[in-house]
Amino acid sequence: MASEDSETFDHDTPLSSDDAADTQDAVSREIASLGEEYRRGGTEETQPRIDYRPYRSSILRHPTKDLHHTDPETIELWAPAFGHQDVNALESDLTIQHNGDPVGERMIVTGRVLDGDGRPVRNQLVEVWQANAAGRYIHKRDQHPAPIDPNFTGVGRCLTDDDGTYRFTTIKPGPYPWKNHHNAWRPAHIHFSLFGTDFTQRMITQMYFPGDPLFDLDPIYQSIVDPKARERLVATYDHGITEHEWCTGYRWDIVLSGSNRTWMEEDEQA
Repeated sequence: MASEDSETFDHDTPLSSDDAADTQDAVSREIASLGEEYRRGGTEETQPRIDYRPYRSSILRHPTKDLHHTDPETIELWAPAFGHQDVNALESDLTIQHNGDPVGERMIVTGRVLDGDGRPVRNQLVEVWQANAAGRYIHKRDQHPAPIDPNFTGVGRCLTDDDGTYRFTTIKPGPYPWKNHHNAWRPAHIHFSLFGTDFTQRMITQMYFPGDPLFDLDPIYQSIVDPKARERLVATYDHGITEHEWCTGYRWDIVLSGSNRTWMEEDEQA
């Protein structure tokens, strides 16, 4: 099962303490300048830039040397195989993993995993991990003074059905501080990991919530300089998903290829 591992915290580490001393105003000016430069350029960019200066550690998030081809047959011999027998249906409910109810806004997050032609991607392993309602991960590197919820670990997984649908029950995560610059805060988000038939097909992305006031201030979100591409990372509140006196509901589809593809962290590292 996915956990709050180094993938979450690597991108929250600045290059040096000097970078962390930058103010939000300075970072926001850089974001605005790059956005204006993009609007004048006339070339569409639907994926994040590999090096995006306001995101101080982006230079560490991609290879700096030539890539090498691997033998696909050898990889297949050692790669894991996933199936329905390996994933229990209860693992998709992050609110029942302990002895009590977690604190926070209970919600259902659901959507479809699609290919570039709109066809469902069946039997896809989808894993999620997230902070609790106070914006705290259960991770040794997360030491900011927000409470840990003893009834919320923040990890879950499921397999997509024949229609490509995934579905999780969880609580809405809170924003949290990170070390990109002084007084930097990440918008509330849920990390998604998708597997094909082996680990070489793993893709990672983030889902955000509509109307977050931190969007304009966040260098990771803003590293996708095209506004329409950024918006594809934001879920939609769907009242039809809500359950009476129980939870709210959000819908977020994931497109794996084509012009409307969802941004994946590996795109930044490729």
